[in-house]
Amino acid sequence: MLGTVDKALKLLDFFSERRPAIGLSEMARLAGYDKATTRRLLLALERNGMVEQLLESRKYRLGVAPLRLARVRDATYPVADIVQPILRRLVEETGETAHFSLASGGALATIGLEESPRASRVSLERGEVLPLHATASGIAYLAFSPAAVVEAVLAGPLQRHTEQTVTEPVRLRDALARVRHEGLCRSDHGYETEVASVAAPVFDASDQAQGAVAVATPSFRMTAETEARIRISVRRAAVDLTRAFGAMPPPALLGEAA
Repeated sequence: MLGTVDKALKLLDFFSERRPAIGLSEMARLAGYDKATTRRLLLALERNGMVEQLLESRKYRLGVAPLRLARVRDATYPVADIVQPILRRLVEETGETAHFSLASGGALATIGLEESPRASRVSLERGEVLPLHATASGIAYLAFSPAAVVEAVLAGPLQRHTEQTVTEPVRLRDALARVRHEGLCRSDHGYETEVASVAAPVFDASDQAQGAVAVATPSFRMTAETEARIRISVRRAAVDLTRAFGAMPPPALLGEAA
């Protein structure tokens, strides 16, 4: 039963601002399920208001249930009110795109975004799902996650998104150790080619890592001077967010922001 629930909920992660409606065949391809299984899961989600089917195209889109839950979440835990001002500050300080992601299942969901005003910039979208092993945000979050979470991710499968994506558990463990020491993660071309990012973990009131804040830039602009400036800003943003969520930043995160 639990496996079926997991499979059904996995389908919801494929919806985004860039892909608001998905047909049965495309959904089956994205999820790696056969069409019969995918249809059965979609029908279960539809019965519970999680998705709805468009009459003309027969594609599926998110239903009203996620919207209701999102309103409850925002009313009781106004993350956006806390996050957006800090993301705007990051963009002002660095000139690059800033985003904040929360842990969602075995990945991160981008819930806060402030894009760079530059013509050449990294573009993301709210709701975009980021893999834990292939992004700076994912590694930063994973480095401070419970051991069981880390082991579950390293057990795979670990998808290769670019030629530079690290999928070897030994190398990922080394990366996690560095982040635990430095409090920051730098990633190049791991999830998208020609994109470089710096991320730091963010903690909640239980002092557990809940997500990450990051700045992403076209890799050709990531000089040593630019990286140094971004690292200072991202570290300070992570500390401010952690404190705003009622947690005490760990020593590794404080660093230059102490």
